[in-house]
Amino acid sequence: MLKVYGSMLCKDCVQCRKAFDKLGVEYVYLDFADSLQNLKDFLKLREDPAFDEIKRNGAIGIPCIQREDGSFGFRWQEFVQK
Repeated sequence: MLKVYGSMLCKDCVQCRKAFDKLGVEYVYLDFADSLQNLKDFLKLREDPAFDEIKRNGAIGIPCIQREDGSFGFRWQEFVQK
C-alpha cells in the first residue's frame, strides 16, 4: 500500500487525496499535524538525494508518495493506475 506524507495545508496534498479517493487508490495518509512520528519519518526520508533540488528551491517535497518497496515520488499523477 502507498504511503502519502503531507499536510492538508498543502493544495497539492489535498488534490492528491481527492484524486486517490475518487480513483480508489489504496493509500495511507500520514499528515504532519496528526503525529510527530509522521513528521520524523518524513524528515528521515527527506535526507535522500532525491530531495536535494527540492531543498535548493526552498520547497518541502509534499506530497511525497512512498511505494511498498521504499521508493518514492512527488507527482501523484504518476501513481494513478489506468
